[in-house]
Amino acid sequence: MEIDVLIEDPAWDAVDLEAVAETALPAVLRALDLPPARFAVSLLGCDDDRIAGLNAEFRGKATPTNVLSWPSEERAPSPPGAMPDPPKAPDDGPPLELGDIAIAYATCAREAAAAGKPLSHHLTHLLIHGLLHCLGYDHETDPDAALMEALETRILASLGVPDPY
Repeated sequence: MEIDVLIEDPAWDAVDLEAVAETALPAVLRALDLPPARFAVSLLGCDDDRIAGLNAEFRGKATPTNVLSWPSEERAPSPPGAMPDPPKAPDDGPPLELGDIAIAYATCAREAAAAGKPLSHHLTHLLIHGLLHCLGYDHETDPDAALMEALETRILASLGVPDPY
């Protein structure tokens, strides 16, 4: 999988975000029977101020959050709880861009500490969560949340990360 990583916050130096992403993100594609080598995503490692600005701009919520995602195209299914249609991977040429993910170090670190989880496990979960949003999964309705959380739990288990729910 092609992962374009941009680190804006030096706090990320404490964690190898790129290595966590290189493990977590292809695991999502493999779990969905998609060839990781045919897809790409952009990842921004930022601080709380930057993600609060993005959250305000795109969601109307001027507060920090842990992760945000912007799919390259709308992939969400219309009936609640339905599986999104998988993206069509090109046979050759450049990988298909799935979208952009931004993740904030301080919020993630606070949440992991408060939950008594290793930061790497929490980051893995949030990156999986972010990519699933890029693939059309959501948690706005109970059926959608059940589908997304079950998939997250299965992918995390395949990576040796305990159920976050």
